[in-house]
Amino acid sequence: MSGHSKFANIKHKKERNDAAKGKVFTILGREIAVAVKDGGPDPANNFKLAQVVEKAKAANMPNDTIDRGIKKAAGDLGNVNYKYITYEGYGPSGIAIIVNALTDNANRTASNVRSAFTKGGGSIGTPGCVSFMFDEKGQILVDKEECDKSADDLMELALDAGAEDFSDDEDSYEIITAPADFDKVEKAIKDAGIETVSAEVTMIPQNYVTVTEDSAKAGITRILDMLDEDDDVQSVYNNWDDGE
Repeated sequence: MSGHSKFANIKHKKERNDAAKGKVFTILGREIAVAVKDGGPDPANNFKLAQVVEKAKAANMPNDTIDRGIKKAAGDLGNVNYKYITYEGYGPSGIAIIVNALTDNANRTASNVRSAFTKGGGSIGTPGCVSFMFDEKGQILVDKEECDKSADDLMELALDAGAEDFSDDEDSYEIITAPADFDKVEKAIKDAGIETVSAEVTMIPQNYVTVTEDSAKAGITRILDMLDEDDDVQSVYNNWDDGE
């Protein structure tokens, strides 16, 4: 969509995450604990844990911190009580927002998420109220300046590996996959020595909404900032075209 740069949004998101590295490590620590509880402490025999370890390394979590997290979870299985919860709602101007949380206290998380929506002029909705506006897809973004392959070569590589779509944007290449094909496409990209700006299974809006009123923009920003600051919140998706 014109005016909407996925690459700019990803860079903005990464800068915010880098500024909140402690929160990122907290989230990853919880994901490690859940993965170990579900499938054991050996990444070679636990695909979910292997994925979390890869994500932790991509976030620059030290190897010894990862190892300690796995060992701690393996020795403390009875006390791993985190569960995944998804909230859906609306921000100002009808912006659709999905919040994924991993928490050991559902009441605390629900209260915090509701507070974020309320203080930003939004509202929590019922399950399914906005998720139909998004598609779950694997999304890989490559910075053009950091990629020495031509668009045609990268597209051929991605499609041969099983990608659904490839787009040549102003400052980045975007590769879209079905969730089930994401890992093998990402591996093909990495094996070719290509660095990615972002690689994740995400919720992609079918359409983006432009907001013109400053008060609405401020409200949406407040909701997103409060959610970002909450340690229970893993990821937030929205369909706001913020013009970046």
